[in-house]
Amino acid sequence: MELQQMRYVVAVAETNSFTRAAERCLVVQSALSHQIARLEGELGARLFERTSRRVRLTPAGEAFLPAARQCLDAAERAAAEVAAAVGEVRGRLAVGLIPTVAAVDIPGALREFRRQYPHVRISLRVGASEDLVEQVKEGALDVAFLGLPTTARPQGVAARELARDRLVAVVAPDHPLADEPVVDLRRLSSEVFVDLPAGTAGRVQSDLAFSAAGLGRDVAFEVTTADFIARLVAQGLCVAMLPAAYAPQLAGVITIEVADAPARVEYAVWGRSGRTPAATAFLGVLDIATQDHVLPSAIYAGG
Repeated sequence: MELQQMRYVVAVAETNSFTRAAERCLVVQSALSHQIARLEGELGARLFERTSRRVRLTPAGEAFLPAARQCLDAAERAAAEVAAAVGEVRGRLAVGLIPTVAAVDIPGALREFRRQYPHVRISLRVGASEDLVEQVKEGALDVAFLGLPTTARPQGVAARELARDRLVAVVAPDHPLADEPVVDLRRLSSEVFVDLPAGTAGRVQSDLAFSAAGLGRDVAFEVTTADFIARLVAQGLCVAMLPAAYAPQLAGVITIEVADAPARVEYAVWGRSGRTPAATAFLGVLDIATQDHVLPSAIYAGG
């Protein structure tokens, strides 16, 4: 079994097409198909069901795919470690972040990282903290940047606290509260809200604060990105609560201090088994301390 065969299988699985997989792998389709057929012969099982309209994994293919990805990741990491031993940083850097990261300038850091380490392949994913933690644990991400309630800690990963922040209310410029210097949760509880999906850390921190105050609220709009939250707020459809350090980036809305606002903590996290050379270099660009530090377990693993 060859690594190239595994790359072909992964490419077909991700593109659902032998043609697109061949284009991605820079080979002719006949060569890719031949290598996959050869691998299927070695395994004694078909990995793909092929019809004129679609290509999909068989149960055997579903079983094979995770192990193939792990082998490819291990091979890539081994090559990166060898390069690092002779003073080069190569391989991949897979970064994950929540949309409202404010403690670090990720785009600026990626630009500087690419300038210093042009041979590293960079990828970026935006998602919810709990999903990012799982992807770090699985090795799909090298490093991720989270925002969690103060009652939570990332679990199963090494982590470094970056900053603490409080939430502010975000309203339209013509909203009745727009001229208020400070509001409280009781006053906000009568408003219609837009927020992140229920269960995510960005949502939990607000839900916990209202619950602790004995208040309910109407979350009529659930979205996954902060910029769309701001667009809905700007139209006067709802109000929101967002981190104070992030809110100034938003256009067309007004921010108001909240007297009893919930707080959050931003973290950088990476795998407990250690960082890749690229991840270590990226954290260095951000001037984040690189000593591994595993935070104690807590009641919440992400959001």
